[in-house]
Amino acid sequence: MERRSFGRTGRDVSVVGQGTWYIERGDRAEAVAALRRGLDLGMTHIDTAAMYGSGAAERVVGEAIAGRRDEVFLVSKVLPHNASRRGTVAACEASLARLGTDRLDCFLLHWRGPHALEETVAGFEALLRADGVIQLADGATFGDLDAATRAISGDDGPLDAWEMWRVDGPGGPTLAELARAVFPDQF
Repeated sequence: MERRSFGRTGRDVSVVGQGTWYIERGDRAEAVAALRRGLDLGMTHIDTAAMYGSGAAERVVGEAIAGRRDEVFLVSKVLPHNASRRGTVAACEASLARLGTDRLDCFLLHWRGPHALEETVAGFEALLRADGVIQLADGATFGDLDAATRAISGDDGPLDAWEMWRVDGPGGPTLAELARAVFPDQF
């Protein structure tokens, strides 16, 4: 499996990952076995979310990675209605409990919602500072990244979100830097 360095984490991450949307709807033992087989084949990036099966997908992932956590680049997401500062931290803690781990490699805002983006970012920053609870933070699906970037920077002018949005706190790589690292021939 091809692997590439992921931002400032220095982690080599498989370029093909395992998504878990609807994984809880099938036979649990087969789902766990499939995720473990993927790990065996080098697909060590696992993406999940609190939304998937109302947390049930995270429980399946937790079972699959038990005893293998250090092999996995683990990503989960906070739902927009939970993405206040306190809600983001609480959502991360709930995800960690369901996953049976003490850390996430990347924690995403699933999509924009009713909370001001600076509230979500404040929650991400608290988690980034919390002794390795999360390594990276970002937005998963933004329809208006300029608005997201303005919310973070406080700038009212047009901004290039790819150049501005930093994924692991101050001084971290931008989305543009990550995109160039992962897709060097396209950026």
